[in-house]
Amino acid sequence: MVKRVTATEEAIQFIEFLKVKHGPLMFHQSGGCCDGSSPMCYSENEFIVGDSDTLLGHIADCPFYISSAQYEYWKHTQLIIDVVQGRGGMFSLEGPEGKRFLTRSRVFTKEEQNNL
Repeated sequence: MVKRVTATEEAIQFIEFLKVKHGPLMFHQSGGCCDGSSPMCYSENEFIVGDSDTLLGHIADCPFYISSAQYEYWKHTQLIIDVVQGRGGMFSLEGPEGKRFLTRSRVFTKEEQNNL
């Protein structure tokens, strides 16, 4: 079964590092504003998930949410979370580590869309 959100091996290893440092984590795909359109990493329960957020799935056993409005734009794509060198979102936990999470994507095949 195809997943709506997944992560590279490098991102998973970095998430595991952050979990040791900060405890349980969660992600929210930012929809713009201050931090652009970045996947934001928070300590679990530090970000209030609202009725307008959609749970896409889990990466490294961490829930990954996106705003329902943004989901409508991206529902035909798989989000692939990666990690790269550089400054992340100002509220995201990876910022002090000199790395940032990055969303890559690919369009689902017709067969994958039918299986969602």
